[in-house]
Amino acid sequence: MGEPTVRDKQQKFLVIDDFETVLDGTVHSLQQHFPEVEIVTARTVQEAQERLASQPDLVVMDLAIPETAGDEPRSDVGVQLLREILQTNPTLHIVVQSAYPKALVRLKPAITSHDGGFTIAEKSISLKEMIKRVEWALDGIVYTPKEMRTRLEIKPEWLQLLKLAFEKGLTDQAIAQEMRVSERTVRNYWTQIQDALGVYPDPGKNLRVQTQVRAREEGLID
Repeated sequence: MGEPTVRDKQQKFLVIDDFETVLDGTVHSLQQHFPEVEIVTARTVQEAQERLASQPDLVVMDLAIPETAGDEPRSDVGVQLLREILQTNPTLHIVVQSAYPKALVRLKPAITSHDGGFTIAEKSISLKEMIKRVEWALDGIVYTPKEMRTRLEIKPEWLQLLKLAFEKGLTDQAIAQEMRVSERTVRNYWTQIQDALGVYPDPGKNLRVQTQVRAREEGLID
């Protein structure tokens, strides 16, 4: 048997938000959809750093938060906390709740290289969509809104993966051997490519087939 996944073991979520009504609403919604999950909260950067020591499986965070109790909530404070989280927790699944996701453009390289799921849930989306973004993050998917995808940026290793998968028909295991990287890295490449192409899970549709179609439309493969 392999190592337990996030879905196989007792999960813990950390919700970071200084606005009590929003915090309570988010926790209530998550508890309804994930009744077996332990949920802890933080209202400041200081509290968040303390809670992160318990190694949660998923973080749901607002960007506008204060450093300590009594401070004014600021988005640059949240961005800096997120930068630290990405650096010190490479496999942590993250959902960012924000009305201004474009501020995350400055973290794009760190988000791209992150091994855990990473999704952005704009404050304007419905509860159903927010829960979907949480599910995506737990499944290791990367989702960024159009504001962060100003133009298609494709890395050489992504092109190599697409050719090995769709022109040579190799499995992820064989691709990893061919590229001399781990299978986790290959899976990470897939989520990055799919986010760049705007391809996300859709019930009834095959994600790899959709990726192949979009890659051909963009001229990335023949």
